Amino acid sequence: MRRLGHHRQHGKQGGGGGLLAKLSIAVLFLLICSLSLLSAPFTPNTNGSTAPSQISVEELWKSANSGGWKPSSAPRSKWPPPPKETNGYLRVRCNGGLNQQRSAICNAVLAARIMNATLVLPELDANSFWHDDSGFHGLYDVEHFIQSLRFDVQIVERIPEIHKNGKTKKIKAFQLRPPRDAPISWYTIDALKKMKEHGAIYLSPFSHRLAEEIDNPEYQRLRCRVNYHALRFKPHIMKLSESIVDKLRAQGHFMAIHLRFEMDMLSFAGCFDIFTSAEQKILKKYRKENFADKTLIYKERRAIGKCPLTPEEVGLILRAMGFNNSTRIYLAAGELFGGERFMTPFRALFPRLENHSSVDASEELATNSQGLIGSAVDYMVCLLADIFMPTYDGPSNFANNLLGHRLYYGFRTNIRPDRKGLAPVFIARENGRTAGFEEAVRHVMLKTNFGGPHKRISPESFYTNSWPECFCQMETQNPAHKCPSENVMQNLHSQLASENIDVEQYNRSDSTISLAER
Repeated sequence: MRRLGHHRQHGKQGGGGGLLAKLSIAVLFLLICSLSLLSAPFTPNTNGSTAPSQISVEELWKSANSGGWKPSSAPRSKWPPPPKETNGYLRVRCNGGLNQQRSAICNAVLAARIMNATLVLPELDANSFWHDDSGFHGLYDVEHFIQSLRFDVQIVERIPEIHKNGKTKKIKAFQLRPPRDAPISWYTIDALKKMKEHGAIYLSPFSHRLAEEIDNPEYQRLRCRVNYHALRFKPHIMKLSESIVDKLRAQGHFMAIHLRFEMDMLSFAGCFDIFTSAEQKILKKYRKENFADKTLIYKERRAIGKCPLTPEEVGLILRAMGFNNSTRIYLAAGELFGGERFMTPFRALFPRLENHSSVDASEELATNSQGLIGSAVDYMVCLLADIFMPTYDGPSNFANNLLGHRLYYGFRTNIRPDRKGLAPVFIARENGRTAGFEEAVRHVMLKTNFGGPHKRISPESFYTNSWPECFCQMETQNPAHKCPSENVMQNLHSQLASENIDVEQYNRSDSTISLAER
């Protein structure tokens, strides 16, 4: 074929209490205010790099340097509970794949808070992407979701019927199409007006329908509470993920790679020239049917890093960084386009390749490997992996959300190839200039961020990097960065009680959610 940047040490993990318990312990350990911190206050590098002088594979297997920061999404200023009476009901339809839907759910909760609305459990689109009708109930722990957000919004599973004068009346939600990346003002003016008129509104579609950059850190922290605490997969999905992680970790460290070399992304990127005529025809047809018409020149796209990395290129990057062929790699990917011929060079470099089907041949995964459940299992395995490497984190919601979750989950190491910086290196290699290739790759990768705190610079998404809003420091001169007090949950409970809201209805199963759960 012409063409095709730290981790932690873990002992073996047996079955035991389950992944849910392990995650709870891990999050408690990370978030509780008594957690011991590293030394002096840390000023993140604005270009996302700590500029090490060399790459150490042993260091990569450990977590990145936190610089004294720790995740915290608890409110740090006055945060009134949702009032008993709201302005109406908010329904949303979350379209796209698992992680696009996940972001939409976070936005839906925030929109409900902004409008003082009662949120109806979000609907997950069954048709546009996965053709999977699992729905919210099939993927997420609904009771935990409602319980976790009791201090933020009121949530119901469906719009209740109105019983008056012996008659039953249904509230019909007025449908609206929100603008893409709509400002808060659209919700407080346009949407709220319709909600008050009709009693309920239905926002569809609801992907990327609320601006990410909002100048209100409490609103951003609410997004983090939803994304990293309230949205918990159902127990059977967590158990499947636990089984895979335990089997992978039984043999030591493992790396997870999101190998985005699939038909939809290749079509979107317009990277056709490395494929056969028949394959190019398929890609071009897919692009015409699914994306806006645009003239894309492969060589130009390739030169500026707009093409997904091929499997071989991924392998060459890892080898140049110092990983050897004993490295165990978990592949999170759909169906790779172009078949085995693109995987053969990668497999020659790194033969210990696995995916969820090869590690766990359970019937549920076999029948849902390309659906939402398979994607959810991939998500959890990538979250818990020692190293995560996305190969195309441009418009990929899966990679972007995982990068943000791993940052929040303890600055877990990520290797993010700089495709634009690497493009001339790979092009030179294809043209026969192989001398100094690995050194050139290392030079590019040394400039990337390996998972530590860093300033968010456009076009980086809030869901990829929620620093500094969703992080805090125990010792800091900046009050905006200071961790909240340990009695924050007690204060929120008191506020609920002062609003004459039945606190017991929120505590029917789990007493309270600790500060660490926030």
